[in-house]
Amino acid sequence: MADVTVKQFADVVGISVDRLVEQLDAAGLSAKSADDMITDAEKSNLLSHLRKSHGKDEAGSEPSKITLRRKTRSELKAPGGPGRTRTRTTGGTAAKTVSVEFRKKHTYVKRSVILEEEAERVAQVEAEVQPDEDVVSQAEVLAPENEELVRDDLVRKEQEELARLEQEKIQQEEEARQRAEEEVRLQTEVEARIKAEVEAKEKAEREAAEAEARRQAEEKKKASGAEDSRGKRKDDKKTKYGRQELHVATSKSGRRKKKPAAQRRAVGNAANAKHGFEKPVSPVIREVAIPEMITVADLAQKMSVKAAELIKVLMKLGTMATINQPIDRDTATLIVEEMGHTAVVLNENAIEEQIQVAEVDDSEKEPRAPVVTIMGHVDHGKTSLLDYIRESQVTEGEAGGITQHIGAYHVSTPNGDICFLDTPGHAAFTAMRARGAKATDIVILVVSADDGVMPQTEEAIKHSKAAGVPMIVAVNKIDKPDADPERVKTELSSRDVAPEEWGGDTMFVNVSAKTGEGIEKLLEAVLLQAEVLELRAAVTGPATGVVIESSLDKGRGPVATILVQSGTLRRGDILLAGREFGRVRAMIDENGNQIDEAGPSYPAEVLGLSRTPNAGDEATVVVDERKAREIAEFRQGKDRENRMARQHAAKLDNLFSQMAEGESVNLNVLIKADVQGSSEALADSLLKLCNDELGVKVNIVTNGVGGITESDVNLAVASSAIIIGFNVRAEASARKIVEDEGVDMRYYSVIYNVIDDVKDAISGMLSPEVRESIIGIAFVRDVFRSSKLGAIAGCMVETGVVRRSSPIRVLRDNVVIYEGELESLRRYKDDVNEVKSGTECGIGVKNYNDVKPGDQIEVFERIEVARSL
Repeated sequence: MADVTVKQFADVVGISVDRLVEQLDAAGLSAKSADDMITDAEKSNLLSHLRKSHGKDEAGSEPSKITLRRKTRSELKAPGGPGRTRTRTTGGTAAKTVSVEFRKKHTYVKRSVILEEEAERVAQVEAEVQPDEDVVSQAEVLAPENEELVRDDLVRKEQEELARLEQEKIQQEEEARQRAEEEVRLQTEVEARIKAEVEAKEKAEREAAEAEARRQAEEKKKASGAEDSRGKRKDDKKTKYGRQELHVATSKSGRRKKKPAAQRRAVGNAANAKHGFEKPVSPVIREVAIPEMITVADLAQKMSVKAAELIKVLMKLGTMATINQPIDRDTATLIVEEMGHTAVVLNENAIEEQIQVAEVDDSEKEPRAPVVTIMGHVDHGKTSLLDYIRESQVTEGEAGGITQHIGAYHVSTPNGDICFLDTPGHAAFTAMRARGAKATDIVILVVSADDGVMPQTEEAIKHSKAAGVPMIVAVNKIDKPDADPERVKTELSSRDVAPEEWGGDTMFVNVSAKTGEGIEKLLEAVLLQAEVLELRAAVTGPATGVVIESSLDKGRGPVATILVQSGTLRRGDILLAGREFGRVRAMIDENGNQIDEAGPSYPAEVLGLSRTPNAGDEATVVVDERKAREIAEFRQGKDRENRMARQHAAKLDNLFSQMAEGESVNLNVLIKADVQGSSEALADSLLKLCNDELGVKVNIVTNGVGGITESDVNLAVASSAIIIGFNVRAEASARKIVEDEGVDMRYYSVIYNVIDDVKDAISGMLSPEVRESIIGIAFVRDVFRSSKLGAIAGCMVETGVVRRSSPIRVLRDNVVIYEGELESLRRYKDDVNEVKSGTECGIGVKNYNDVKPGDQIEVFERIEVARSL
């Protein structure tokens, strides 16, 4: 470089002139100003001085490595949001520019320094592997032949060290390349993150601006609406466009301050920064309580999953289920564990145990009246016997003199009180008699002295023995001339009911319900048996009992006959009866009198329940009404699940049976009765009419108590069912629908007529049975061929008659080879309709020309026979 001035040199170096003058003074080159010339020698002196000042001498003046720091700047442009200034060229919103700065640092090492370090390392290795001179001399003296081996070993070690150094060099280069790639990747990620942040910020500002614009528009709209409603004022002035001037409130309260834009953006950013859902970092494992039966929808809700996912898991396990289908506990447990949750078996009786009455010590119990059930065959005088005891006429109110439902009566006798349960004697009321035997202490088996043991008598014996209840036999109608009490004893002895005088354990009493003979002895026998049983019950405490009967009274609502078994039932108590509950509003005895309380072995009609309970349900007094409601709802839900499970199984059974056996005859029946027991008895009787061989099925759509309502008729229309009203009638609106829709509705008061009519209805629905009858057989003697008619069989009619219109079968060696019809039947040249036995004829078989001599042509006809149950 030529000589330059101090100012020019300062510009080249990149420092100020004053700073350069100070350095020249320090280097011994004084009297230098900005315009003075500086030579190359002076530059060298200045450089030497600066090196010495930084701790470097002349020999080591050259640096061994250089570190370079590089700074890169770039710009990112983001589209502008609403509210920004528009450019004149594009007419759009102005873009925002964001500056991004990246800093890099690289260190470069002189190759000569690296080579020197490698040479020093190799020399060090050689020094380490260089053998001691004394050892070498000794080795040469002792074994001159090993010199070549030692030299080869040294050369091998030096080559291994060089290879190791080369490998380290390659590894260092690979690491440097990886670092460079990592820097590029980090730079890309930083750019993407910055861009995303800028876009999110712009979006938040844009949304905040849009929200503010909407708010201002709404305020403007409200203000304009208020101005229009206010009307024109007299002092308003017209503008040049004809519109009135806007009057703005000048008071301080009338102004609405607008928030600053920065504050609005901050609020918008805070709203956008808050997410509505945060994904959990680990899967949530739940404890799922599983009852005995649970629907797919409820199980999915407990696990917080979609029902579709649960159905997929069920399909994988081989179970096809819908969303409302109940599944059992084992299947539900398998599903819960499959989906990663914990299954907990729910104790179904936990809520039921809350109402269990504590057992009372025997010392606190008091004697109670026995509960006696009167059983026997129909028309053997059960109700008449009870009438004489009660001195009332119950049979006058029964249709046809037959007891249609259970009656409970409390009778006071000179020797003590007795509670009687009168049950029907017809076979249709087997279930009702079973409930009566279950709730009773003693059974009086009424047997007619003139009829003896009948089918319902045997059923009554089975029920009493199954319940483990002692039995007293009342041989009734001994006043008749053909009465034979000894025959009754003999027939009952053959059925394990032996009298005491014959060495048995059953008391036999001869009575007459008409004359009253033997009634006192019968009551004494009942009280004696009760004394032997030592019947005792707690009088105090919450009452427990059993539902004997229930009905729906139009004026009083649900009415249930409760037989108290323990404790005292009082008016105002909270009563839980099966799936129903309610507060006891009133209690009525068998004579229709209002009573305030009922003790053990005392029947009473109870008013105030939510609906009619089922006969045979347990009744318990609960202290808390909320607890009673909870238990009732639990029982209703459990009953609904069990009913749905039965319906689903029944549908599958029907489907598979219809697929296997073809279509069957189904008769849908809707039953409404006056009391619950009659409704259940009718349903049981009609279900017994089902016949699998004939393909007959009776479906009970629903059975209940009370009058026939409009909803009942609509259900019958939807299910194509017939309506049976037993001692009930239809409402006016229901009768109108019956007339419009043509529903088959029938009223009954005796159960015999119901069963007979249903049998007739089913028989009418059955398809007739087709039977075949052979009417004639013709023997083929010869076969004639005709070009027009084909093969004509010359036959002799052996038996019966051959008719041209009847179907035929061709038999060869008593085996049917063809079945069809005749094409022609001739006597000589005349066409005839029939040929009788012993006459020759010519027979042409339609579509069959393989008739041979010796064959038989069998003529038959099909007869349809009506089927019946």
